[in-house]
Amino acid sequence: MFLHCPYVFDMNRKTFIKMGLAGTTGIFALNELEGLSKLLPNTEQLAPAFFVGHGSPMNAIEENKFSKKWQTLLTKIEKPNLILMISAHWFTRGTFITGQVKPRTIYDFGGFPDELYRVVYEAPGSPEMAKKISEMIDNPEIKIDYEWGFDHGNWSIMKHINPKADIPVIQLSIDYREPASFHYELGKKLKELRKKGVVIIGSGNLVHNLRLVNWHKNPEEDFGYDWAIEMNQFHVENIKQRNIQPLVDWKLKGQAAQLAIPSLDHYAPMLYIAGVMDKKDDIEIFNNSLLMGSLSMTSFSLIPKS
Repeated sequence: MFLHCPYVFDMNRKTFIKMGLAGTTGIFALNELEGLSKLLPNTEQLAPAFFVGHGSPMNAIEENKFSKKWQTLLTKIEKPNLILMISAHWFTRGTFITGQVKPRTIYDFGGFPDELYRVVYEAPGSPEMAKKISEMIDNPEIKIDYEWGFDHGNWSIMKHINPKADIPVIQLSIDYREPASFHYELGKKLKELRKKGVVIIGSGNLVHNLRLVNWHKNPEEDFGYDWAIEMNQFHVENIKQRNIQPLVDWKLKGQAAQLAIPSLDHYAPMLYIAGVMDKKDDIEIFNNSLLMGSLSMTSFSLIPKS
């Protein structure tokens, strides 16, 4: 876990807010929104968004039913201007965004084959876009970070999603101090980026309890405990129905929820993607599987209707 020191926000350096832009599309400083439009003009329709259940780091180097689906995500859409990634594996004190020209590949795990540590994902960053995003949102403050890079929640799926690594990728951290509602609301503010050809990807797992993994089960075999099946169905049904508030209030589901989501890290990326959801999006559930009892690969895409 990579933690930052808190930062004191200087309100005087922000411009006034245009009231008409507040609310579901976010809170934007006028001059920064204009600057974003100059950097990335509006596209004809919203860019897609995805929540991807990333599972084991080994998926980065394996050809399986999950990675095969990841390989198709960008094949039927116009090439994005940028990819904004929210990964479960960058949990911070405060909210940060990567600002490097060439982000490094981070091996934030241990005990895996040497082949996995030789993977390098060399997509460029975008300091200009990181700066614009950090400036366009007033609350919360998003500070630029120059130390992080691409953790395995990012590169293990991006290696399949865009193997050419020719699309700039920047990564947004998850503030571990904040509740589910905070992450959903910040997602709503990021929705404006979809108008600029920015694909937004959340990478985590809807059911993720490593302590209860059944290591005797074949990791390629669909298998979930009763509480994992219950919570996976809960997520799928509410996502398909665009019924987001129960997902934000997941703790109300009681013991099943506590077992499925023992911490917010792998769940929060989904809340960001729920936040950028648009009424014109077609919602597709994919990789809908439970593995080893307590892990879900269940994912979904938001593709604007033509």
